[in-house]
Amino acid sequence: ESPESFPPLRNEAAVRVLQGRMKGIQGHCNSCYMDAALFSLFSCTSVLDSMLFMPFPLCDRNVQGILRDEIVNPLRRTGFVRASSVMHLREQLTDKGQCSSFTNAEKDPEEFLNLIMQQILGIEPLLKLQSGGQKEQECYCYQIFMDKQEDLVVPDVQQLVERSFLSSDLKLVEIPSCFIIQMPRFGKEYKMFSKIIPSLELDITDLLLDSPRECCLCGDVATLECS
Repeated sequence: ESPESFPPLRNEAAVRVLQGRMKGIQGHCNSCYMDAALFSLFSCTSVLDSMLFMPFPLCDRNVQGILRDEIVNPLRRTGFVRASSVMHLREQLTDKGQCSSFTNAEKDPEEFLNLIMQQILGIEPLLKLQSGGQKEQECYCYQIFMDKQEDLVVPDVQQLVERSFLSSDLKLVEIPSCFIIQMPRFGKEYKMFSKIIPSLELDITDLLLDSPRECCLCGDVATLECS
């Protein structure tokens, strides 16, 4: 039988299904990194739904089934996922990966994404980055690294991405089909920002390598870039 499919939640439906008590993905035993990643990737967007339906044997059918039938579909259908379903996925990742602590320890979301996208589901890297004219690098997500800046009290995602790319001298080699961004965080004790405002749209014009852009003085196609 073909697996059941539920579309991502949009607009009023997203508010109706996801708002309120006992909504979202239930946390348990340091699962917050995975809960937040799964919610972001699947609740309101279909851009990575290929992960749920990729043909076997290119991917691990068991992990794919858990992800689709026990997590994504219940989240989109009822707005709630039990902690036991996420633990089922964590147990499978522990078996498939090289790390034995997926079921009990807090991990970096990037480690989880690399394992499930690359090693288990066999997805091609989503991002191509280049730093300072060096060889391009491929990855699945981008983690924002930056020093504390006093003028940013409650920043939005656009500001954080631009400043992070600038400080690391990074450029996107091409427009990504999916741009997964990990916000700056430093464990339980210290948070760089108490709040970050989501940018509903992200302008990556200035982040693209060799992209034609307008000169801020004359309006013609720019030939020089000042950081």
